[in-house]
Amino acid sequence: MPQLGKEIGRGQYGVVFSCESWSGKGPCAVKSVVPPDEKHWNDLAMEFYYTRTIPDHKHIVRLHGLVVDHMYGGGCSPAVLLIMDHLTRDLYCGLRAGLKWLTRLQIAIDVAEGIRYLHSQGLVHRDIKLKNVLLDINNRAKLTDLGFCIPEAMMSGSIVGTPVHMAPELLSGHYDSSVDVYAFGILFWYICAGHVRLPYAFEQFQNKEQLWTSVRKGVRPEKLPHFDEECWHLMEQCWSGKPSNRPLLGYVLPLLESIQARYFQKLSSVVPSRVCTTCCSKTTPWQQMCELSVDDLQVESSLEPK
Repeated sequence: MPQLGKEIGRGQYGVVFSCESWSGKGPCAVKSVVPPDEKHWNDLAMEFYYTRTIPDHKHIVRLHGLVVDHMYGGGCSPAVLLIMDHLTRDLYCGLRAGLKWLTRLQIAIDVAEGIRYLHSQGLVHRDIKLKNVLLDINNRAKLTDLGFCIPEAMMSGSIVGTPVHMAPELLSGHYDSSVDVYAFGILFWYICAGHVRLPYAFEQFQNKEQLWTSVRKGVRPEKLPHFDEECWHLMEQCWSGKPSNRPLLGYVLPLLESIQARYFQKLSSVVPSRVCTTCCSKTTPWQQMCELSVDDLQVESSLEPK
């Protein structure tokens, strides 16, 4: 049985604890969940199955094991303990704490790579949101919580996900992998906004039914004054009301990388001795970014889209 350390996170149904080691692994995290009903038991089983079945990927959180603790809480209710990679925080907390623009762009690329990988395995995540993106100590991102994940070939009429991030067709029960692209568009809005406040249009609704009705009518997050024009155009494509008009991740990724390269080019013009965009073939722009000094990073903050 893993020894639970300090609490490092909390969700609607579970608590995440640190764990020094488990079964020969190094430091890990333990998500403790007391499933309230059969559906949640099934979601946990799905999360364990799909996370363990697909090959490891650098942008998907690894699940090392699952234990049912029948003595949890004094034996009143059994808890499921999911042992997984230990990361520092989720994207929600990261944005609240403040993340630089180039860091946020890299997170968007990491998330898009993770979604694309799931799709390549025939899986649809169905719950892409800030709290399901975890960040490591270097703010590199990994997708977690595959409990709603399902093979695209087995799509049914089930309605799952988080209301703000849900594509309108999810409510009809007829959908495909493009629902993840829609959710990424909403996530990218938060990434570009640099905060976790609801879009103004969504703040006005009293309940999720009002939200869904408006989303079906085409209501989307507003364009903020500081948004990069190319980023805004990508958001609009991703959250198109017509699934067939949404771009594939194979299109989204190179576009994000070109936007990133454009901003690195700007950065290289103000700190040319530290950033090279042409000759440093053995290092990525992100690796160069990690080597910037505090003064350089203060310059980088001035590159936020205006």
